[in-house]
Amino acid sequence: MTTTQNTSQPLPPVDAMTLKRWLHDGAEIAFLDVREHGQYGEAHPFYATTLPYSRLEIEVARLVPRRSTRIVLLDEGDGVAQRAAKALQELGYGDVRVLDGGMPAWRAAGLVVFAGVNLPSKTFGELAEHLLHTPRITATDLAARQQRGEDLIVLDGRPYTEYGKMNIPDAVCCPNGELALRAQTLAPNPATTIVINCAGRTRSIIGAQTLIDLGVPNPVLALENGTQGWYLADLQLEHGSRRKYPEAIDPAQLPVLRERAQRLARSLDVPTIDAAQASAWLAESGRNTYLCDVRTPEEYATGTLPGAQHAPGGQLIQATDQYVGVRGARIVLFDDEGVRAPVVAAWLIRMGWEVYVLADGLRSGVSVPVAMRTARTIPAATAANVESISASALAAAVREGATLVDVRPSMSYRKAHVHGARWSIRPRLQALALAPRTEVVLLAEDAAVGALAARELQALGVTRVRINTDTPSAWRDAGLAVEASPAQPTDADCIDYLFFVHDRHDGNKAAARQYIAWETNLINQIDAQERAGFRLPEDHKSS
Repeated sequence: MTTTQNTSQPLPPVDAMTLKRWLHDGAEIAFLDVREHGQYGEAHPFYATTLPYSRLEIEVARLVPRRSTRIVLLDEGDGVAQRAAKALQELGYGDVRVLDGGMPAWRAAGLVVFAGVNLPSKTFGELAEHLLHTPRITATDLAARQQRGEDLIVLDGRPYTEYGKMNIPDAVCCPNGELALRAQTLAPNPATTIVINCAGRTRSIIGAQTLIDLGVPNPVLALENGTQGWYLADLQLEHGSRRKYPEAIDPAQLPVLRERAQRLARSLDVPTIDAAQASAWLAESGRNTYLCDVRTPEEYATGTLPGAQHAPGGQLIQATDQYVGVRGARIVLFDDEGVRAPVVAAWLIRMGWEVYVLADGLRSGVSVPVAMRTARTIPAATAANVESISASALAAAVREGATLVDVRPSMSYRKAHVHGARWSIRPRLQALALAPRTEVVLLAEDAAVGALAARELQALGVTRVRINTDTPSAWRDAGLAVEASPAQPTDADCIDYLFFVHDRHDGNKAAARQYIAWETNLINQIDAQERAGFRLPEDHKSS
């Protein structure tokens, strides 16, 4: 691919109050936080989308497809946003500004900052429970009912890989996006109580309310606080479970399931569009349109519409900002049976998105234009002139005095790294103060991340750079000394890692309690404009 060059001068920065107005003016805007994930998760504005500078060029075309999109970048007031703006301009993005003064300026303007991730989705989940009165059950009550052998089934609404880390005993993995299609197979007796759980709160609430909204005849409950609530109640979780929904669907069930889903979609005025309309929007230069396949990873892998993004339905609701980086954009959803896409759309429209269901789904023949698909690959210039090096050659380079810079995740470095390697990350490579003639070998898990780090070093004048992407076991086999450093880099330097979220799953009850308190308090932190972005009723009594 040829990188589009944009030689225009940087646009003037935008102040915090102007940005706040832009976020609510109804026009498309991508508000991208280019700090690293740990920095972002500690404190950021409500609508900021995380796009770390260390991965900027890898992810931006997927999150912001249109090069004409209005973009505002956020940093710590340390100049990273200006470097990111330059990189985006080189990719052809022409309307890129930075928030003047970064996060310190946002705070100084008296605007609220939030901890955590996926804020709009999680806040929406809390509002949904509050306003729709989603019924719930505590961990101790569920455990007692299981002990008594009551007729119930626990369905875990998380992806299979996440479920495998820890789960409620006897729970079956059925991600939220699959519930509309598969819950009846898993609980065919209408008398069976269905309990939906996740790791915390949002997916438990949304999953349970999904089945209630669909009108399934079973009693349905959300497990309060999910696996964290189970753990805090001193109950034992299972680990490494493999129970999963059956992939086959009885064709005789489909008409009923389809009617339930479409009835729900009609009640919320979810529009359906044909292939011609979808194709026209995808070819349009002035708006962003996301084409999302909401089916399972296995189904997506066997074939999808050309250029469609895989966005499993439950995760698209739970973490919308990981798939769609532009507020005000269009989202077009599809499946291959007419059940899952309408249900996911019903949630997204309540979250305030402009969302459509693609008629005929996988059979529609729609495709993302080829130019847009190729634009999602990392520009060729990113990896140009960066040589790879094998583990065996790495050992020789170390003996000859090469400087090793480890740009893998900080937690990977702590677990195992080559003796003498220094940990760093793209926005902080300049702090290494490497001499221009230094021979550098970058150690990376992701070759693309390594290529961006190499590009950064080259811009700093360090031109003798190679990349190694082997594992610690390969380094050991090559005769290199590999060591662990549980306290290095320091917590303060691990700007790519969000301790706030991860510690709750590592036996830290205080962190689990803090997380639950954070999540339940989100609805008290948003302002009137942020609340108005959702389309939930002010009050609603479930029948």
